[in-house]
Amino acid sequence: MSQTPAHFRDQVSTLTDDGLKRKWIYPKIIKGKLYKYRSVVSYFFLLLLICAPFIKLNGEQLVLLNVIERKFVFLGIVFWPQDFYLFAFALLIFIVFIVLFTVIFGRVFCGWACPQTIFLEMVFRKIENWIEGDHNQQRKLDAAPLTFSKFLKKTSKHFLFFCISFLISNVFLAYLIGSGKLISIVTEPVKDHLSGFISIWLFSFVFYLVFSRMRELVCTVVCPYGRLQGVLLDNQSIIVAYDYERGEPRKKINKGQDTPSGDCIDCKLCVQVCPTGIDIRNGTQLECVNCTACIDACDMVMTKINRPLRLIGFKSESEIKQKTTFKISKKIYAYSAVLTVLIIVLSFMIIRRSDVQTTILRASGTLYQLRDKDQTVSNLYTAEMVNKTDKIVEFEIIPDDEHARIQYIQKPDAIAYGGSTKATFFVILPQSTIRKYKTKISFKLQSENKVVDRFETTFIAPANN
Repeated sequence: MSQTPAHFRDQVSTLTDDGLKRKWIYPKIIKGKLYKYRSVVSYFFLLLLICAPFIKLNGEQLVLLNVIERKFVFLGIVFWPQDFYLFAFALLIFIVFIVLFTVIFGRVFCGWACPQTIFLEMVFRKIENWIEGDHNQQRKLDAAPLTFSKFLKKTSKHFLFFCISFLISNVFLAYLIGSGKLISIVTEPVKDHLSGFISIWLFSFVFYLVFSRMRELVCTVVCPYGRLQGVLLDNQSIIVAYDYERGEPRKKINKGQDTPSGDCIDCKLCVQVCPTGIDIRNGTQLECVNCTACIDACDMVMTKINRPLRLIGFKSESEIKQKTTFKISKKIYAYSAVLTVLIIVLSFMIIRRSDVQTTILRASGTLYQLRDKDQTVSNLYTAEMVNKTDKIVEFEIIPDDEHARIQYIQKPDAIAYGGSTKATFFVILPQSTIRKYKTKISFKLQSENKVVDRFETTFIAPANN
């Protein structure tokens, strides 16, 4: 039984009518204007995705997400666990941006910039078409009995699929452990990097299964973004949509027959090209990734029957129903204002971010020590310094109070790159300068005659009345 608008939402497009078996999708590829634009965008992102871990900026790779060592790099700027608040703030900005982008443009990110779609449509799908032929030839090949020709084609295709998955696995690992360590795993003996070697092969099998078997299920079942868009979209959102006011009623063109009432001739070409197997004429569906393949297909048909283009196009529900142009709603203004404020705050925090972060604590179990010999009071502290720069930092701790002096018990000379060190010292003040039991004292951390951090603590001493 074929789907109709009355019950299409009750059935997943990738399942048979009885819901017991997966329906394999063989999308037809039509290389229209939008497909060519999408190809350029996709190849740019592919190049960026593959090269980013191997491009160096400020001595660091462009992007690194090393969870094991808790080191994160974006555009050459290193972030350590102490900068987690920046990461949380950046994540909040990303969420607000996704919400704003979806409210305006729907799920266009999925069809044009998502790595899953780019690799599947621009790499794996093209290899499949090159080896097995177009969508009709692929369908016939799968239905045909096993022959040497079929075995050769299937083996060649899956061999290339796994090779590319292996390459993707290496690039993916470069984002997680760093390109330097990846090169070491590849060039040095396996026994020296057994865990890394196993990880590469494990990820290779995962990516192979994703692109050879799961495919559109990643978008329609696994990814939560499709479900999120159903909450965020409204009548003003610009999405890939079918203009039902212009297209209905559908009617095929027959010789000797007048022009049909609607522009849609029910050729179903928009269904044949859809990589998730939906009928866009049924309305907005979470399976739609806004890849625009149906727009190219429909435009081709409209050109042949001399009708205006964009029966399917980037449209909002208001534009279709009420024939109104896109207007910026109060919701968009609100999201934009929040996003702008968050970006400004994050930029300010990054600019104000210190090269070295210092945490100072009083030695546990101690209060103060009176020194009758020179009429001074001392407090014992431990300071931990974390280096956030891309070089070794030599430092000196200097108190802001001109009467204070420091007597070290443990004095390191420098902080290693990406490392931390601790200094243990007494802060000594003359009793004559102390007026309160608790006094705030501040310090500056100086490196190469430059103040890289400031910190303060409480000095405890009997008040001098």
